[in-house]
Order: sequence, then C-alpha cells, then structure tokens
Amino acid sequence: MEISENAEEILEKLWICSQERGQSSIELESLNLDKESPEVMELLDMDNIDLNSDSKISLRHEGYFNAKNVVRRHRLAERLLVDVLDKKEGVHKSACEFEHILHDGVDDKVCVLLGHPRTCPHGNPIPKGECCKKGEKEVSSIVQPLSELKLNQKGKIAYFEIQDNEKLQKLMSMGILPGVPVTLVQSYPSFVFDLDQTRYAVDKEMADYIFVRVENK
Repeated sequence: MEISENAEEILEKLWICSQERGQSSIELESLNLDKESPEVMELLDMDNIDLNSDSKISLRHEGYFNAKNVVRRHRLAERLLVDVLDKKEGVHKSACEFEHILHDGVDDKVCVLLGHPRTCPHGNPIPKGECCKKGEKEVSSIVQPLSELKLNQKGKIAYFEIQDNEKLQKLMSMGILPGVPVTLVQSYPSFVFDLDQTRYAVDKEMADYIFVRVENK
C-alpha cells in the first residue's frame, strides 16, 4: 500500500529521532498533530507506528523499514541534486519534493549511479540498500572516490566524506575544494593529482575521502 507524503514525513522524523538521536518516541504535539490526524491514523492502520497513552508515537517493525527507505530516498535525492545537478540552494526542500519519485528500484539505480554514497551533503548517513550490500559497482558512476579514478581521468571535486575536522582543514588549506577541476596522474605509491595547475600527492586513506564528479567523454 502506498504511503502518503505527510505520513512519510512522520516516518522520516521517527527514524532520525530513534536511529540518530537515541529517542524511542516522539510526542504528537511536537509535530503539531494529534491522534485523530489523518496521517497518524493512516500509519496506525498500516501497523507502522504505536501510539501510547501519553500521545507519543514510535516505530513498529514494518514502520522501521518504511522509515529507513524514506530517509534513504531523501538523502540520495540530496546527493543527486548537489553532485549531478549542481544545485547550491534549497537542497533540503527540493529533496523533499524529489524523494517521492524514487520508488520501485529507482533509488537503487540512483545509488549505483552516484557510486553508493555513504553520507548526504550535510554529512548524515545514507541507509544502505540492497545494491550497497551486494557491493555492486558501476564503471560509469558519475561520482567516485579519487582513489578509484583511472590514470589521466578528469573531473571536479564533488565533496569530502570525512568526519575528522583536522584532515578536512588540511584538504581545504591545500585548495582542494568542491568544484575545482582535478586530474589523476599517478596512483602508486601515492595518489598524485593536478589541481588548478598545481600538483599534489596524498595517501590512499586521504584519496578515499575525496569524491570526484567524473568528466564525461
């Protein structure tokens, strides 16, 4: 059964609270909803949520998987908008509108196209899909780690997948910034690349952090 957009928004908030913030439930009042709200009744009828006596809702088993898919589609939509369509402003709002068309395997195709990104542009984790678990790879992926580029392959820096602020600052201080053209010229023993007429060398760990939007030929 198809879930309405308003109900999906509730599932998304429940997932973030339960899986990323350690909150097992949400008060309906905080969502400007009550137990008679259509989207709440919809999720109750589908056995996606539980409603306790304190008017707090929590995910049930079926709701967990639906919520995970909603979050996955939203964050993949954000990656697609930023990495492929080069959108700079209003990414979250646009992704909210775009995510609803990533159904029936379309989300997995987008994931493969992007090279199975692990985080959204805001650094939040993207739940894995079946394509990720099977380790599927597409040679023609638009966005790839610098470490997976072929020699002399060109592209532009897309984003960094790194949580270490010190390492991130090191990359940025070198002038390695999103949108800057890059060409890989050596992959052993270190990864050497040209960036805006300057040549740099990094180890594999650092090259894994740098994602590049590959130039089409």
